[in-house]
Amino acid sequence: MKTYQGIGASAGYAIGSAFFYSTALPVIERKQSNFPQGEIARLTKSVEEVDHNLQQLEITTAAKIGEAEAEVFGAHRMFLSDPSFITEIQNAIKTNSITAECAVLEVGNNLKAAFEAMEDDYFRARAADIVDVSTQIIRNLLGINITGLDSFTSPVVVVADELNPSDTARMEPQNILGFITRKGGKASHAAILARSLGIPAVVGAGDDVLLITTDTPLLLDGAEGCVIADADETIVAEFLAKKRKFDQAMEASKTTAHQPAITLDGVRVEIVGNIGSNSDAERVIEYGGEGVGLLRTEFLFLDRKTPPTEAEQLAVYQQISNSLLGKPLIIRTLDIGGDKPLPYINLPLEDNPFLGVRGLRLCLQQQDIFIPQLRAILQASATCDVKIMFPMVTTLGEILQARQIVRQTSEQLTAEGKAVGSPSLGIMVEVPAAAVASDLLAREVDFFSIGTNDLTQYTLAADRGNPGVQHIADHFHPAVLRLIQLTINNAHRHGKGVGICGELAGELLAAPLLLGMHLDEFSMGSMAIPAIKNEIRQWSVPQAEAIVEQALNQPDAESVRAFLASHIKTKQDQPR
Repeated sequence: MKTYQGIGASAGYAIGSAFFYSTALPVIERKQSNFPQGEIARLTKSVEEVDHNLQQLEITTAAKIGEAEAEVFGAHRMFLSDPSFITEIQNAIKTNSITAECAVLEVGNNLKAAFEAMEDDYFRARAADIVDVSTQIIRNLLGINITGLDSFTSPVVVVADELNPSDTARMEPQNILGFITRKGGKASHAAILARSLGIPAVVGAGDDVLLITTDTPLLLDGAEGCVIADADETIVAEFLAKKRKFDQAMEASKTTAHQPAITLDGVRVEIVGNIGSNSDAERVIEYGGEGVGLLRTEFLFLDRKTPPTEAEQLAVYQQISNSLLGKPLIIRTLDIGGDKPLPYINLPLEDNPFLGVRGLRLCLQQQDIFIPQLRAILQASATCDVKIMFPMVTTLGEILQARQIVRQTSEQLTAEGKAVGSPSLGIMVEVPAAAVASDLLAREVDFFSIGTNDLTQYTLAADRGNPGVQHIADHFHPAVLRLIQLTINNAHRHGKGVGICGELAGELLAAPLLLGMHLDEFSMGSMAIPAIKNEIRQWSVPQAEAIVEQALNQPDAESVRAFLASHIKTKQDQPR
C-alpha cells in the first residue's frame, strides 16, 4: 500500500483502476529546413485546423458544461490569432532555418517559462494553456492522434503528468471516476473544469505519481488531496463508507438547494455566489444562490487591446442582473496590477507586483479606466440591485478618495440627464492592515467582504500557488481566523454587514465556524452552494458559537481542521 499526497482540487471520492494517460510528445530534435516558406505554409495550415478543432470543442463544452468553462478555448483561439505568437514562430523558422514543429516547441517553451515566472497564481496557471495550444499544433504538424479521455468504455481513475484543458473538457464523468496529476494547482483550467464536471481530482502530487501503472487499484479523496494505491480491505471498507456518506449528502443537498439556509434556531444566513460571467450568474440561480457576493469584472478587461467602453460594461452588468432575476449583485471594481499586464495600461515593471500598484491603488492612479467603470455601475444601479466593492484596500485615505470619485461621477451623470442609483459602497478585506484597522474603516463603508485567499497569503507570507509553502498557506491557520473574527466584530459594532468571498466560504469544515463568528454572507462557487446550505441547517447559532474560541486557540491549521472535523462528525452522528 502506498499513499500519494497532493492538492485537493475537486472534492469527492473515487475508487477504481488506474489508467496512465500520457499526452507527451515524441522527442523533437532540432531539424534544419532550407525551405522556410514551405514550413510557414505547413504552420498556417496546422493553425487553421487546430483553430477549427478548438471552435468545435468550445461549442461542445459550452453545451455540456457551461459557457464560462468553454471560455478557455476561446482564449486558446486568441493565442492562435495573436500576431505576436504566430509571428514569433514564423521568425524562428526564418531566422534559424528550422522546421515548423521545432519553432512551435521553442517559442511555446519560452512563453511557458515567462508565464511560470509571474507572481499571480492565475497567470502561472496559464502556462498550461500555452503548452496545450503548442502541443495541439505540434501534434497536427506531425500527424499524431492520441486516445482521448472521451474514448473510455469502462470507468477508470486517470493518472497523468498534467492534464491540459482540452483533455479535461472531453472527460465523461460516468467513465472518468477521478484523476491525479504530478503537476498542477487549484487555479489550473483542468482543476476548474473538474470541479464543474463534479469529477474528484488531486493535483500537484509529485514525481512518484508517474510510477503508478495502469490497472493499479486506487482510492482518491479529492477534498484532502490524498490517493492510496493497493489499499488493504480495511482501508477500502472505510473509504467506501466515506464515499457513501459524501454521495448521500450531495444528493440530499441538491433536493433542498432552493430552500433558504435557516439554522435550527431560526436564523437565516445569506448564501450567494462568486461569478466571472453571465453564464456563471445563471448557474448561481440554478444551484440555489440568493444573489452574487462577488462579480469579478476582470474578464471584461483581459484579452483585448483597448479597455471596454462604458456602454459595453453597462450592458454586461444589466444582463447579469437580469440573469439573477433581480437578486442582489456586488460588483468588484477592476482588480488588476503589474502581474497582469494590459496593453492599454502603462505600468512600470515591479519586482513584487503583489505588493505593488494593484486593485484600488491602480484605479485611483488610472482614473481614465476607473471612472468609466463607475459610470457603468452607477447607471446599472438605477434599475438593478447593485453594490460597489473596492479591492485591495489598505488605508482609510484610499476609501475617502474612492468615495469622493464615486460622488463626483454620480453628480456628473445626473448633470448629463442620466439616471443613477445610490449603491452601497463596500471594500474587500484582504490585507492584514485592513483587518487590524477594520474598526476605523467600518465608519466609512457600508459593508465588508473578506477575501480569504489573499488575506491568507499576506498574513502568512506564503504564496498559495507555490508548492514549497503550500502547507503554510492554509486559510484555517488561527492567525487568519482571528483576523476574520476581528473584522466581523468591528463591523458589527458599527452596524455593518460582513461577507466572505474567498474559498473558505465554500468549505464544509468552515461553515459552522463562520456561523459561530456571526458571518452575515457566505459567497462561493455555485456548485458548493447546496452543500453549504445543508450544513448550516444542521446547527443552531449557540452550538456554532461554542466551537469558535476553541478553534481559534488551536496551535496550527492542521489542528483547526481536525478539531472542526471531529465536531462535524459528532453532529452528524447525533440522532435527528
